[in-house]
Amino acid sequence: MNGEERGGFGSRMGFILVSAGCAIGIGNVWKFPYVAGENGGAVFVLFYLIFLLIMGIPVMTMELAVGRASRLSVLRGFQKLEKPGSKWHIHGYLSAIGCYILMMYYTTVSGWMVDYFYKFASGRFDGVKPEEVEGIFGKMLADPVEMGIFTAITVILGFGVLSLGVIKGLERVNKVMMAGLLLLIVIMAVNSLTLKGAARGVEFYLLPDWERAMGEGIGNVISAAMSQAFFTLSIGIGCLEIFGSYMSEDNSLAGESVRICFLDTFVAIISGLIIFPACFSFNVEPGQGPSLIFITLPRVFMNMPYGRIWGTLFFVFMTCASFSTVTTVFENLVAFLCDTFGMDRGRSIVINCIVILLASIPCVLGFNLWSDIHIIGERGILDSEDFIVSNLLLPGGSIIFLLFCTLKYGWGFENYLKEANTGSGIKLPAAFGAYLKYVLPVLILIILVQGLLP
Repeated sequence: MNGEERGGFGSRMGFILVSAGCAIGIGNVWKFPYVAGENGGAVFVLFYLIFLLIMGIPVMTMELAVGRASRLSVLRGFQKLEKPGSKWHIHGYLSAIGCYILMMYYTTVSGWMVDYFYKFASGRFDGVKPEEVEGIFGKMLADPVEMGIFTAITVILGFGVLSLGVIKGLERVNKVMMAGLLLLIVIMAVNSLTLKGAARGVEFYLLPDWERAMGEGIGNVISAAMSQAFFTLSIGIGCLEIFGSYMSEDNSLAGESVRICFLDTFVAIISGLIIFPACFSFNVEPGQGPSLIFITLPRVFMNMPYGRIWGTLFFVFMTCASFSTVTTVFENLVAFLCDTFGMDRGRSIVINCIVILLASIPCVLGFNLWSDIHIIGERGILDSEDFIVSNLLLPGGSIIFLLFCTLKYGWGFENYLKEANTGSGIKLPAAFGAYLKYVLPVLILIILVQGLLP
C-alpha cells in the first residue's frame, strides 16, 4: 500500500471524529477531572487550555503534516521527507514499538470496561453491598481467564472493524461510537447535575479556587496542567500521523487540530460533571485512577435510582472511549506493516491480531500469576509498560517530530509551514517559527525530565 494507492476518509467529519477518538481515552475520565479538582478547578483548566494551545496543537499539526505530505505511515513518511543520508526515520521504528507497547496494556484495560459493562447489564451489581464492590474488582484482577477473555474480545473486535476497511470499518464504526459517546456523557452529566447536593461537586470542580491552587503550589498546578495538556492527545509515537496520510488538503492542519482538541477537552470536562456532582451527592470521596472507575463510581450508581441503567450506560461510554483508541492505534500498526513490508491489508491485520493477543498476556498475568514481577523499579508489568510509553516515548517522540519539522537538517520549517497552511482555515504565521524552534522544545524537555524523576 504505497502513498499513491492510499485511500482516505469518506468525509471531513469522519477524519475529525476518528482522530478525536484516538486522543479521547480512559485518561480523560479517570485523570482529568480529579487533577482539575485537586488543583484549583478553573485555575487548572485555564492553565490546561493555555498549554493545549501552545504545546499540544503545534505538535499535533506536525504529526499530521508528516502524514499528509508523505501519504505514508510514520517510518516511510520520515524516509520520504528526510534529506538523503539522514536518520530521522529511525524514530519510525520507535513509534511502531511505542504503539505495540501501548496496545500490550491498553487492550487489557479496555477489556475491563467491557467486563464491567457486562456486569452491570447482567445485574451482577444488583443487591451488592457498597463494601463488597472493591472485592468484585479484586476478583476480576485475580482471574487471568476472565481478564484474558475480555482482552481477547477487545483485540478481535478491534481488528475485525479494520478488516472492513478505512471508510466502511474504522471511520463508520468510530463515527457511531463517538456520536454515542458524546450523547451519553451529556445525558449522564445532566442526570448528575440534578442530584441533591450536586452544586457542591460543581463548585469543587470548576469554580476557580486560588487558595486551593496556592495550597498545592502554583508551580505544581502549572506542571500538572502542562503534563495533562500534553499527554491527553497521545502525540509523539505517530498515532495521529497515520490519519494525516488519509486526510484531504481542503483544510489547514491547525484548524483541524483545534477541532480535535475541542472534542477531547469537551469529553474531559463533561466527564467531571458526571463524576463530582454524583460523588458529592452521595458523600463518596472521588479517587483517582482505576479505583475511581471500578470502585468509587459503582458505589455511586448503586445508590442512585435506576442505578443498574446508569452504571450500564457509564460503562458503554467508557467502552466507546477506550475502544475508539484501540481501533485507531490498531490502524497505525496495520498501515505500518503494509507500508514497511509491502503486505496486503488482510495479512497485516491477521499478523497484528496474533501479535497483540500474545503480547497482551504478560499484562493480564501481571495482576495474578506474575504479580511478583517488577520490571522498572517497583512497577509491575502494566505500570512498567505505561512508563515506557508515557514517560519516555511520547515526550521523546514529540521532540523528534518537533525538531524534524523545524530544523533545516530535517524536513525544514518552510516545508512544514507550507503543508500545515494548505487548505482553508486557521493559518500558522511564519513568525511562530522562533517559538517552535527555541521555546517549545524546552517545554517538552521539562515534561520528559519530570517524568523520569522519582
